[in-house]
Parts: sequence; structure tokens; C-alpha cells
Amino acid sequence: MGLFVLAETSAGYALFKAKDKKLLKSDALADDISSVEGAVNQLKLRKFMKFENAASGLNEVAALIDAKVTPMLTSLLDELKDETKGSLAVADPKLGNAIANLPGLSIKPVADSSTQEVFRAIREHIASLIPEMASEANGANLGLAHSLSRYKLKFSPDKVDTMIVQAIGSLDVMDKQLNTYAMRVKEWYGWHFPELAKILNDNLAYARVVLTMGFRSNSKKADLSAILPEEIEAAVKAAAEISMGTEITDEDMETITTLAEQVVDLTEYRQQLSSYLTTRMHALAPNLTALVGELVGARLIAHAGSLMNLAKAPGSTIQILGAEKALFRALKTKHDTPKYGLIYHASLIGQATGKNKGKIARMLASKSALGLRIDALSDWGISAEGNQDEPDEEEKSAMGREAKIKIERRLKALEGKPLKSMPSGNANATPLSGQPKWEVKEARKYNPDADGLTGDEPAAKKAKKEKANGVKPQKKLVQEVESEDEEMADVNGAAHDSDDSESDDESPAPVAAAKGASKAAKKAEKEAKKARKAERAAKREAKAAKKAAKEVKKAEKEGKEKKRKRDDEGEAEGKKKKKKSKD
Repeated sequence: MGLFVLAETSAGYALFKAKDKKLLKSDALADDISSVEGAVNQLKLRKFMKFENAASGLNEVAALIDAKVTPMLTSLLDELKDETKGSLAVADPKLGNAIANLPGLSIKPVADSSTQEVFRAIREHIASLIPEMASEANGANLGLAHSLSRYKLKFSPDKVDTMIVQAIGSLDVMDKQLNTYAMRVKEWYGWHFPELAKILNDNLAYARVVLTMGFRSNSKKADLSAILPEEIEAAVKAAAEISMGTEITDEDMETITTLAEQVVDLTEYRQQLSSYLTTRMHALAPNLTALVGELVGARLIAHAGSLMNLAKAPGSTIQILGAEKALFRALKTKHDTPKYGLIYHASLIGQATGKNKGKIARMLASKSALGLRIDALSDWGISAEGNQDEPDEEEKSAMGREAKIKIERRLKALEGKPLKSMPSGNANATPLSGQPKWEVKEARKYNPDADGLTGDEPAAKKAKKEKANGVKPQKKLVQEVESEDEEMADVNGAAHDSDDSESDDESPAPVAAAKGASKAAKKAEKEAKKARKAERAAKREAKAAKKAAKEVKKAEKEGKEKKRKRDDEGEAEGKKKKKKSKD
């Protein structure tokens, strides 16, 4: 019967025996073991089991973190099998529970606040308590700390993909906030200079122009060459001279410029964040990035929770990831399930048309599942078992690039035409130089022929006057068509010249022909509609008849089965009666 203390050090396991078995119950425990002499007097080293090497030490410490008793620790605790009604002080209560379940060990583990004072004294005076560790204590501590950190980073369930999850979340929130701020600047400054929003479409350029120019009256002095191309700069200054906007105060302008500064700062930070996300995605999931792009890949990882969770998912799950609501709604209503979720925004699916989108989505999801498993579970370079050189990004993403080429060939074969050049789906903003050239277009002139005639002058005479004056008549947007009664009146009238009567006789002929052709076309279209309706009705009737025949067959089959069952039951009853009569 006694008190033992199990201490885990960076060099091995140490088993101490306390001089006083009631040491943990002492009120002056902290004072008794605070000094080197007190600790040495109270605790005596019974056995020290050293780790074989650094790898062995790492495995032992990793097992202790999970509260597992290793064979090495079990062999050390065999020293206490002969002890009865003793206590063993341990640092971790979970480890104490695991030790208590060991067979053949009757000692009772203890882990409470009093044991923490003992372990604090052991850590402080470990060189005096364990002479074997005096020379290598610092080196062993440092080496084990580095090994344990690498181990935790390697086998962490979310690895370093937490950075990607947070980055894509911040990017999405920032896009919404940036768009809100930019629209607010345009609406606010638009009261003073409304024409600027029509000239500039880029939010960053708009905010920088507001900061540089301020009031529109400063447009002549402001130098916008560093922000805008020459043509757009000239257009902005010309529009500022004839602007229809209202005047605003200095206080208003100060508030607007403060908001514009926020837009510029947020845009610059967004570009920095997008570059960071691109770098992290190429480092963490190179094959997934090569297949679907940085943004789509990051959203898939964020939706799954971690890279490892996404790598465990099959291709069918990756294909509809993000469309869970549509999937469960389709299953509930027994409709067709969705073909794609977040993966729809990948450039390869964007290049497909019609039914090919679903095929390409299925192929892309399957290849992405393979690439994800390579990204999540492969060891490269120093982290592998051998001492190979660290491969470059092209070697890491070789599978993803090859798979993308195969999918592009398949898409080209399905489409039967060359593929369009689509954006790769990176997170970077569109540069200002990509803006279309700004042009001043002449407004459309008013066409008087679009109006009706207000005088008594006929349209035919007006056209003749224009011909006589050498003016080529324009085609009217609203043309007049004379009725048959007016045509007959013109023919019978004696007041008109022969030229006029000839023109009146010739004009209705093409009009009548056009009317007849349009009527015939309408009649043919109606007949075609009737034929289509009749065809659909016939199909419905045939389908209903087929369904009714199936139901009749089913009913006959069920009737035969019922009859067969009745016959079988009758035969069984007859046999039973015969047996009873014989008995």
C-alpha cells in the first residue's frame, strides 16, 4: 500500500513512489515539494523507461493524447501488479480510466487538483528527480514538440483547409458589401453628376474618379489619365461641362468621398484576398483547382466542411453538392432530381449546351472525386516515407490537367464544334483595361411618317409632290390601305385624270394578293393546329386504352391467384377432414 506517481516526459515514462502515502491529502503540499530538496525527499524514482527513438516517443505521446494505454506503458505498470490497495497519480483523468480497466492491476488511479501540484513540481525539478534526463532534457522537449506539431498538422481532420473556408466566406460577404457600397456611391454622387454613371461601368474606376475630381466643376483641373483611358477621360470632362446635376455642399462631398474611399480600400483588399485564395487552393488542392477552378473548388470544400470530408464523398454527391433543397423537393414530389449544384459554375459546364451539361457535370464530378483523393491523401517530398525532392505544382496537378483535357475532348465531340474561350473561374477582379471603348452616338432623327395625316391631302398625292421636288420618299411606318368601296368610287368618278385612274386601278391588286396570301397562311396554320391537337388527343386515348388493358390484365391475374389460393385452402381442409375421419 502506497502512493505512486506516473509522469510522462519527452524522453520516456517515469514511475515515482511517494515517501508519504498521504502526500496528496497534506494541506502544505505545495510548500513541501516547491523546493528541489523537498521534491527529492518526497518523491523517489522507482523506474524510468526511456523511448527508443524520436519516432517511438511521438507514437507514445500521440497515444496518450487519445487516452490509450500502449504496450510500453503496460510493461511499466506491470511493476505495480504486486501492489494492493495503492494509488497511482496520473495527469489525465481519461488515461486514469483506461489504466483502471487493465487486467491484473488492482491499483486505483487518481487525477484531481492535488495531483496537479505534484506534476508541476516534477516538471520544474525534473533534472534533479531523473538524473538520466539532465543532459538531454531541453533537446528532447524541443524535438518532441516539433514532431508532435507536424503530426497534428498532418492528421488534423480539417488540415489547413480552414484558411480556404474562411477566405471564400469572406470573399462572398465582401462582394455583397462592396456592391452595396458602390451602388450607394453612384446613387449619392449621381445627384451631382448623373452622366458619370452612364460613362463608367467599373465601380473601382468610378470611386477613384470621385476621389480625384470631387466637384464636377474641378473636371478641367483634375488629371484622370492614371485612372481612365484618353477617350473616356475626354468624355467625362465633356459631360461634366454640360451636366444636369444639382449642386451639393462641401459636407455632402466629404461624406461621399469617405464612402468612395471605403469602396477603393475594400476593392484592393478583395484583390489581395482573391490572390491569397488562389495560392492556397493551388497548394492544398491542385487537382481540384485544375478541374473546376479556385472559386468553385473553394465553395465545394466550404460546403463539405473540410477537404477530407469532400474527398470521402463519391462523384454523384459532388455533382449535386449545393442543390440539397432541390434534390429533396424532387424526391418528395417524385420529379426528376437536379443534375448539378455548385459544380454548375465550372467553366467546362458553362461551355456545354442543352443536355450535354448534365453529361459533362457527371464526368467532371467523377474526375473531381479522383483528384480530391489524390489532393487529400497523397504525401509528397519530405512528408513521404522516402527523402524525395518536393515536386512542383505541375507535377502535383498532373492528374487534374490530364482529366480536364479528356473532358474537353469529349465535350468537343458532343458539341460538334470548337469550344468557346470561357473564363477560368478565378477570384480576381476584371481589370479596367478590359472595358469597351466609349463612343458618342448620334441620336435617331424624328420620322414624321410614323404619325397619321392631319390634313385632307391623300397620301398618294403627297408622295407625288415629293417625287416632283426630287425628294426620295421614305417608306412609311404606318401605311394606308384603301377599301374596295373607295376603289370602285375612284373608277366610276369622271373628275379624275386617266393617269390617276390607272394608278388607282393598279394599286389594290398587290394589296388584295397580300390579303389573300395572309388569309391562306392563317387558314393553313389553323388546320395544322387542329391536326396537332387531334394527334395529341389520339395519343392520349391510346395511352389511356393501354393503361386500361394493363389494369384488366392485372385484375385477371389477381383473380386467378385468389382462386388458386382458395383451391389450395379447400384441398388442405379436405385432407384435414380425411385425417380426422381416419382417426
